[in-house]
Amino acid sequence: MYHPEGGEHLPSRIEHGRGHPEPRIYVASLADYNNGRLHGDWIDAAQDPDGLQADIHSMLRRSPTPGAEEYAIHDYEGFGPLRLSEYESLETISRIATGIATHGEAFAALATILGTDDEPGLSRFQDHYLGHYPDIEAFARHIAEELGYEDELQKLPEHLQPYVSIDYQAVARDMEMELHVVENDEGVWLFSTRL
Repeated sequence: MYHPEGGEHLPSRIEHGRGHPEPRIYVASLADYNNGRLHGDWIDAAQDPDGLQADIHSMLRRSPTPGAEEYAIHDYEGFGPLRLSEYESLETISRIATGIATHGEAFAALATILGTDDEPGLSRFQDHYLGHYPDIEAFARHIAEELGYEDELQKLPEHLQPYVSIDYQAVARDMEMELHVVENDEGVWLFSTRL
């Protein structure tokens, strides 16, 4: 199995054509919700916990229900495959959203593998992220190209070349045992299992 030395990042074979997502949470006043009203705000999640708390307090102060103090997260976007709870800690939201804003949705994919509280593991994102590919077979082909295996096959005598090839499906099956794989609509995020 190929492991990049020194945590070097392999390029993605899928170009998304867009920047990193902007993770947001919709925070609602529970006092209003319990009184049959919707009152809340979409808040930029990629900020420190104090900034999140300040935005939540601002939303609660504008509540039409006197004494509104409690809130819940009723929706969110830009967190990729990660699922947040209604009462996710602001520290966790800040850590994950900041990572997504920096590294893209692949950071959220890693958080689904490690868990949202694994700060040391998440801080080593670049060491373990191998890229985003249409499938594992495409990753296997990329590695073979990088290592020059296809070029080596071209050095065989011409009469042997039609009989010698790399079975990329088999290579992909073997590689899968050494990878963490998180699927999305456009392919797979791949991470080294050496987390």
